[in-house]
Amino acid sequence: MGHVRFPIPFGWFQIAEPDEVPPGTVRALHYFGRDLVCWADEAGEVHLQDAFCPHLGAHLGVGGVVDRGALRCPFHGWRFDASGACCEIPYSRRLNRKAKLRTYPVIRRNGLVMAWYHPDPAVPPAWDIPELPEVGSPEFSDYYTSSYVVAAPWQELGENAVDPAHFRYVHGTDQVATLQRYETDGPRFVMISEQSYVTPRGVVIGHIDSYGFGPGFNYVWFTGIVDALLVATTTPIDEGSVQVRFHFTVRKLGDERSTSTVADAFVAEINKQLTEDIPIWEHKVHLPNPALADTDGPIMQYRRWCRQFYPDGVPAAPEVSGPGSAGDAGRSSATTSAT
Repeated sequence: MGHVRFPIPFGWFQIAEPDEVPPGTVRALHYFGRDLVCWADEAGEVHLQDAFCPHLGAHLGVGGVVDRGALRCPFHGWRFDASGACCEIPYSRRLNRKAKLRTYPVIRRNGLVMAWYHPDPAVPPAWDIPELPEVGSPEFSDYYTSSYVVAAPWQELGENAVDPAHFRYVHGTDQVATLQRYETDGPRFVMISEQSYVTPRGVVIGHIDSYGFGPGFNYVWFTGIVDALLVATTTPIDEGSVQVRFHFTVRKLGDERSTSTVADAFVAEINKQLTEDIPIWEHKVHLPNPALADTDGPIMQYRRWCRQFYPDGVPAAPEVSGPGSAGDAGRSSATTSAT
């Protein structure tokens, strides 16, 4: 049972892996506390829209089909184009101009399908997601992907990054990274950390450098023992749960076997740490005024950065940190694959 509920933030969020929406297919999704339909036209362009037909309420993601570059309702055959406008009523000569689906901006970026969400449909994307040259480069491996559903809001998960002390007690890490720089600039943040690794050849100094772009997308560079890039996305399902996806790519070594061995070990360790965090996230409460130690990380600075993504502000403490309803259930799950 998750105890923490926050408003759903706005930003760019991953809604699918590219192979989950091949040309001509339709998927029912539930993110942002909304039922959604995700479909790809015959040319492969992906679209995201509200799920319910404005005619008589059928779910377009359940039985809807792609038909001549538009989405056809399974109930009465009405067709809606990529802008959400009704483009055909098969048994009428007239269109209903009021019949329109809310449509969300969608991009393919870094091997991910991402959508812009804001509670106000009139607000356009306020920042961009960078292209990462390592993704798809012949010098780097294909993605190793992992997916988790966690009964906690995105802000609670993200706070771990600025809380280095927990690594020793939750993950049993002897050498804790030293935070060297944490800076924010509008929706972006940069966090540079130094990490010591004990190896048979002695201590190796590396870095863990994180770059964030709003609440839904960040990437982390790991250097020292291995050069690895983690592209991480967090997508709100509702006010109390998220889907987390990890995409790992590592710099190729001398041969495929060596690359795979190093990548497997690295990916397994990062995934292990996340699964160790889940019981904490799903059972903790949010304390707006925590009793911090003088050596804790920049937790309050991080929280101030988070506030900008809630259009109506953050509710008072009882609404934020109170226990979830009796019907809430912890829904953590995980899948991992190498692609």
